[in-house]
Amino acid sequence: MRVAGADAIPEAPGRLLAWLDSGYQGEMGWMAERRDQRADPRRLWSEVRSVVMLGMNYAGEGDPLAVLAQPDKAAISLYARRRDYHDVIKGKLKSVAGLLAARAGADVKVFVDTAPVMEKPLAQAAGLGWQGKHTVLVSREHGSWLLLGAIYTTAELPADAPERDHCGSCRRCLDICPTDAFPAPYQLDARRCIAYLTIEHPGHIDAALRPGIGNRVFGCDDCLAVCPWNKFAQTAQETRLALKDELDGLDLAALARLDDAGFRKLFAGTPVKRTGRDRFLRNVLIAIGNSGRAALAESALPHLADPSPLVRAMAAWALGRLDPERAGELAAAKLDSESDPQVRAEWHALTPQTEDAA
Repeated sequence: MRVAGADAIPEAPGRLLAWLDSGYQGEMGWMAERRDQRADPRRLWSEVRSVVMLGMNYAGEGDPLAVLAQPDKAAISLYARRRDYHDVIKGKLKSVAGLLAARAGADVKVFVDTAPVMEKPLAQAAGLGWQGKHTVLVSREHGSWLLLGAIYTTAELPADAPERDHCGSCRRCLDICPTDAFPAPYQLDARRCIAYLTIEHPGHIDAALRPGIGNRVFGCDDCLAVCPWNKFAQTAQETRLALKDELDGLDLAALARLDDAGFRKLFAGTPVKRTGRDRFLRNVLIAIGNSGRAALAESALPHLADPSPLVRAMAAWALGRLDPERAGELAAAKLDSESDPQVRAEWHALTPQTEDAA
């Protein structure tokens, strides 16, 4: 826990505007909405005088990237294979905020990733860590594995010193990105980021980016996991954020069989649930298409008739990757019966040349 003044991030408005002007936010329209309040705590709440930033360690044991070598398994980001952190951290923040309000006679507001708050710049200003070249907060004690929350208060609290950058010449996080989501150090183009594509992006994923997604069906830990500062991180001890073993290395074939009720039951209480069954199956089918396992083509076939165009399109793409001959045989017939333009485009790409000529 560290403290920053409400005026501690004067460079934030310009940096945020430049990022938005570059279009790096993709479909996250909420990043532009209320951007003045996001960039300046005093615009969100005029009475705020101090910001208490809190970080919770969520480091796990072992190598979080090991599952990437198992193409028939699903890779789910480390933070998502546990209870939704919003619920856990918000309860803890309210306890701290209540104590602060009682002792200081001050008003407080609590935020956990659900309001226009620039948590990472504020955390750096407060001394919790620094924003690394991958734009994620890095701590000398916890590496890249920190979940953040903020308490805005009217209390005038002594501010801590900001943390300086300790990345040096290292660029491991930049070089490992499978989809080249970093135009430059300290800049993230969310439109190419696997975490954004598999979680926030609501529609069809660019065909050029799909191969780089591999078997990542929810989020991506690559740039976090390779940070050298992780060597100092201790395994998280918060029992309410314990990893759910049943979500580790799930079979893609099993995930492809999930209906809406099965999806909700499996991921109840976790961040994965909020993506919804259709977007999640989109991701699973991309992973199946990337698997190189011909037998998994059978898992894509039933979804060619799925009610969701998002799912149908990726079923066609996956089938084309794993069984191009069968996909070619189905393409012409599917084109004739398909009304959704994106799904038609996927089938058209698989139509045999003879059909194109006709």
